[in-house]
Amino acid sequence: MRIAVISDIHGNLEALKTTLKDIQKRSIDKIFCLGDIVEKGCHAEECVKLVKENCEVVVQGNCDVDTDPSVYQVSKHNIPVELMHKRVHWLNSLLSEESKKYLLDLPFSYEFYMSGSLIRMFHASPKKKEAVIINEDTYENKYQMFEPSENTMSDKVADIVIYGHLHAPFMNKMYNKTLINVGSVGNSFNVVRDEEKDSNVLETTASYYVILEGEYGAKEYGADFSFEFVRVPYDIDKELEDLDKNIEPEAYEKELREGRYRNMSKILEKKQELENS
Repeated sequence: MRIAVISDIHGNLEALKTTLKDIQKRSIDKIFCLGDIVEKGCHAEECVKLVKENCEVVVQGNCDVDTDPSVYQVSKHNIPVELMHKRVHWLNSLLSEESKKYLLDLPFSYEFYMSGSLIRMFHASPKKKEAVIINEDTYENKYQMFEPSENTMSDKVADIVIYGHLHAPFMNKMYNKTLINVGSVGNSFNVVRDEEKDSNVLETTASYYVILEGEYGAKEYGADFSFEFVRVPYDIDKELEDLDKNIEPEAYEKELREGRYRNMSKILEKKQELENS
């Protein structure tokens, strides 16, 4: 069986449609989504509809709860409360009541066996939807990603963890386990940048997702198992045709065209934390 795992669409309809077309031509059996369907792009309702129609499993991302104003009572990541309330009001204006309920009712995590491995999927971490475990993290920090929590379907330690949230794909092996970040469909970026060393920005700004291939549901080892990282270029100009409708047009365009995160303070805080540990 072949399973496509997508994440972090962020209201980018053109990227999602192009990615789904790519998935269709690859003889994929199932599509799983790791959340953050909405926010940033102005096509929230359309993206929710396509995810509902095409994805068999969907877990909740941290941005998928932003339809609930109570989540923005205090500032986080140095973002002013006023701006956060502005964002949540705008997001609510884009979504139907049915879509809001769908997002708020999504499960936290999902797990299954494939070719003998217990695979656990969630948006950011087994404990909460906003934890940041980056590629440069210590192995001990990364090990926590495999541990169960009150939010997981079982109390077993996972063999393979697949998550999103970081918007940049990578894979690590440790302790006979595999940690995979699938990247982002609609909002890819790279925080390690240098004007003299950077390759073509199109290496980053495409849509990214992962394909799993193996024996679905098999708890015994024996069958082949593979991971495939996929990069799909999409029409950024087309996605930005209605940029005037976006609540933060400059930030959105910069992320899509330059692959640069709008709130680098969040990343810098994490790097400082690692340096001090």
